[in-house]
Formats: sequence, structure tokens, C-alpha cells
Amino acid sequence: MKRAKAISILLTCFMILTMITACGSQQGSKSPNQDSASTSDLSTSKDKNNASEDNGELVDGKFVEKKSISVEVFDRGNDGGTPPEDNFYTDFIKEGMLRDHNVEVTFKIVPRWTEGEVLSNLLAANDAPDVCVTYSYPTIQTYANMGGVLDMAPYLEKNKDLLPDLWELLTDDNIYWNQDPEKGTIWAIEARLFNNAGVRTFVREDWLKKLSMEEPESIEDFEQMLYKFKDNAEMLLGDDADKMTPFSLSTDVGWRIMELAHAFIPGDITDRDRYIYGFDDRYLLYPNYKEAVRKINEWYNAGLVWKDFALYDAGDTTEGNLMKSGYVGSYMHNSDDPYRNGEDGVQYNMQKLVAKDAAFKTVVSFKNDAGLYKKYLSAPVDRKVFFPASNKEPVASLVYLDWISKLENRMFLQIGEEGSTHEAMPDGSVKITAATDEKIMNSPNNIDYTITINGLNLGDPEKTVQSLAQGYAGVDPEYITRTYDLSAYEVSYGKNAALGEIKAEEGMGTALSEKRNNFLTQSIVASVDKFDEVFDTGMQDYLNSGGQAIIDERKAAWEKVYSDKTMLD
Repeated sequence: MKRAKAISILLTCFMILTMITACGSQQGSKSPNQDSASTSDLSTSKDKNNASEDNGELVDGKFVEKKSISVEVFDRGNDGGTPPEDNFYTDFIKEGMLRDHNVEVTFKIVPRWTEGEVLSNLLAANDAPDVCVTYSYPTIQTYANMGGVLDMAPYLEKNKDLLPDLWELLTDDNIYWNQDPEKGTIWAIEARLFNNAGVRTFVREDWLKKLSMEEPESIEDFEQMLYKFKDNAEMLLGDDADKMTPFSLSTDVGWRIMELAHAFIPGDITDRDRYIYGFDDRYLLYPNYKEAVRKINEWYNAGLVWKDFALYDAGDTTEGNLMKSGYVGSYMHNSDDPYRNGEDGVQYNMQKLVAKDAAFKTVVSFKNDAGLYKKYLSAPVDRKVFFPASNKEPVASLVYLDWISKLENRMFLQIGEEGSTHEAMPDGSVKITAATDEKIMNSPNNIDYTITINGLNLGDPEKTVQSLAQGYAGVDPEYITRTYDLSAYEVSYGKNAALGEIKAEEGMGTALSEKRNNFLTQSIVASVDKFDEVFDTGMQDYLNSGGQAIIDERKAAWEKVYSDKTMLD
């Protein structure tokens, strides 16, 4: 009890220190990682003790004595959805875990759009679920260094025989992705990303036809297309011409201009640079990124970009409503963004509210300096799954991850019940249908429950692709097939340098992301003559606030292991 109380106090103090640092004190501030030595000893001691604990006898995969665990689940705030912690799918999991392993499962909700902040607070309060999931590895590393996260390595090795389905799904690559090369610690395992298509560019196919235009094949073509949309607003929108939005955007600028950014990044960028600068997952620090933002700034000042995009935060529905109403000519987003969400989807509503032929199609329009439509996609890793130090049932928690990774279980969670959420097709694929009752999925393919996998996987690649293509209600499968075909064209995947912890990243993920989003938004809405000043000032603040320290430490880590080598094998 004394140790738990001590950890809780340490974590609370650390949260306060982190908040102070994030508020902009750049001189005289103490880095959160400067006092990590004593707490690292605490973490090591605690992990050793836990690894040796008897976590209960199992007979035929079932615990003799019932175990109880809690699992994090995102609340996306979807209108018309079911309670994320208590629904048809959580019942399936709860019943299955009790039946197969004698483990009682409860779900603890965390708001999706503020998950980093909320999860940090739960960890600081020693009140996090036993099984946690986040997109932010620095958050995990921060609390690991404070003794607030379990080292999964000893549990994974000792209980590997209990986890055949987890190992088959993730393979050594994803399980050991975050293993420290010197200490051997594993603070989190990486979910496996399937259907990795990244961010794609969409344009109104019907508008191109009305204007007798070919699909754009270069930045110049794309820009001319935007001007054509703007200049022909009355023909395209009639009485609503004043609502014309040639190109739409959100305050997550880096995400939303990602494919354009690829065209400005040099084609010969090295694995070294991708590692050193790749901690920002929007490519902010990649060479020549500024010029991509400059192009959007030019478009904004020419009236080609949604003028009000900076007024709305993530999760707001205003932009989506503009698209559904048929006012938007082009945008960049997740590879299936126009087609997802069934009757609430963009394409579905455009064809209902505007015209039957109103449709977004995927295009590949941005060549880099090598003349390639290069796309830099992340490695096949996704969310990070970890156990807080307060987890008293690490083995039962691993068994849970194995259970949801089992093909038949994850398939049910991903496609639901035949006749309610999918139809079985003659070729062995499935056609996803939108449920309207308690079987509604609150996220595509129930990714908030299948936390070891993101993306449809039916165990057969061909059937999976076929199912993906016909799995969007009211959408012609050809649009989906086209998206995945173009996503695989001239693609480059990230590699794992496996250089271990970067201490400068501790506690910086959320703070730096917010700074990036803010100054990129400000750069775009700035006048053309002020662009350089606004961008450079924002970038310098980003670097001064922790970005440069991360760069320097990553450079040192690379040089220590790889010397002057620039490409990984």
C-alpha cells in the first residue's frame, strides 16, 4: 500500500511538472526526464516482483479461480450509437472470456478526441484500466519511467504458450517493436495495421465530367482544377454558388495535406532522416515540408480553401455537413473517408441530397522531384497496448489480448452477425451492412474492441479485399477498389530502427502536436507576404519547446548504433 501510494504521489507530481513545462516555460524549466533515475529503479524492482508472482493456476486454458480485468474503450460520441462499454459486442467479449478463460471483463470508457489527456490523468491517479490503449507512445514512456507501467517482456516470454493467437496475428515484429535494445523492456506492444492505405486525395467526379476535365495528374493540374471549380460555382451549385468550397481542410493540417506533402519531400530521403525526423507523424520536420504548407497558403489566399476551417476543432461536424450537401470539390483524408459510415456517410448523403451521380473519386496528382507519385506510409503498426502498474492480473490481461486476436473472435467483432451486419457472398467474401439496432458498430469494423488489429482481416487476403470493396453501404465497390489500388502505387513503408527510448520525447507528444497544429493553421490563414514569418516563428517555437532536443537525441542514438550509415537493410 505504501509503495502504491508513493507511485501515485510521484505520478501526480510529474503531471503537474509536465503541465508547467507544456505551458511554455522555455528557460529555467527542468525537463521531466531529469529525475528519472530513482523512479527507474522503482520500476525495475516492481517489474521483477510482479514477474515472479503467482498469477493463478490454469487448467485447459481456464483460471481455476475467476479473474477480473478492466479494459479501455474509446467513446467516440457517435449520435445514434450504442453505449461503448455495454452493448452487443461487449457482451460477446464478456461471455466468451468467462466461458473460455474464467475471466470477468468490464470496460472503462475514455473519450476518443481527448484520449491522451484523459489517459494521462487516469495514470497519474493510479486509476487506469488494466488494459490500456493509446496512439501516443511518448505517453507510455513517460509513465514507464515513473514506475507507472508494467514491463510486458517477462510476462510475454513466460506465458508465450498461452498466447498462440496473439503471436500469430502480431508476429515477433509487432510484439517486439518497442523492446529496448539494451534493457530488453517492452512497455507496449503494437497493434497490427491492415489495409494500410494512409491519406488519399478525393475530387468530385461529377464536377470533372460537367466541366469536361480530365482527372488531375500534377500539382499544376490540381490547382487549375480548383480554379475551375471556383470560377464555375454558379453552374455547379446554382443558387448555392456562394457556398462553393474547392478544397476543404481541418485544423489537423498535417494529416489533411499529407499526400500533397509527399510531393515536396525529396525522393531520395534516407532511412536515417526518416528516423531522426519521423517522431512527428505528420512529416513536419521532413525536408522541404514548408513548401507544401506554402502551397496551401497560396490556395487559401486565392479563395480556393474553405475559409472557415480554422474555426472548428476535431470532431466537429460542420465540414462533414458541407461535403454531404455537395459544396466541397476536393479534399484529403483517410483512404475511405467519403465512403464510410453508411447512411451517415459523405457519399451516401451527397447522392441522396444532391444527385445520384454526385461522387468523390480517388486521384493521384502529386509527383515528387523524382517524377514519382511517392507515398510514405507508416510501418504496419497502429495503436499501442500496455498495462499500467496498477494491473494486478497481467496474465489474465494477456489472455484477453490473445482471445480477441483469435481469428473467429476478431472476425465476429469486425463483421458482426450474418443477416444483421453482413451478408455472406457466393465467393466466400462478405458484404457489410449497417445495423440499426443493438448491433450497431460505433467504429468501423469495431476497431475499439479489436485493439490488437486495425483494418479488416478475414484470414484470406483475396476475400478480404473483395469484402472491403463491397463493404460500404450505398457505395459502388469500384470506388473502394480504386482507392486501394492507388494506395499501393509507388508506396514506401517506414522501417523500425529499434534504437530504444528517446528520453527527450517524454511527455512531449500532446504538447508538440498542439503546437504543430496551431502554427500550421496560422501559417495557412496568414497573408502571403506574412507566411514565412508566421511559419518560421511557429517552427522555432516547436523546436525550442522540445522538438530540437528530440532531434538531437535521435541523431546521437542513430550514430551510436549505425555510425554514418544512412539506409537500413
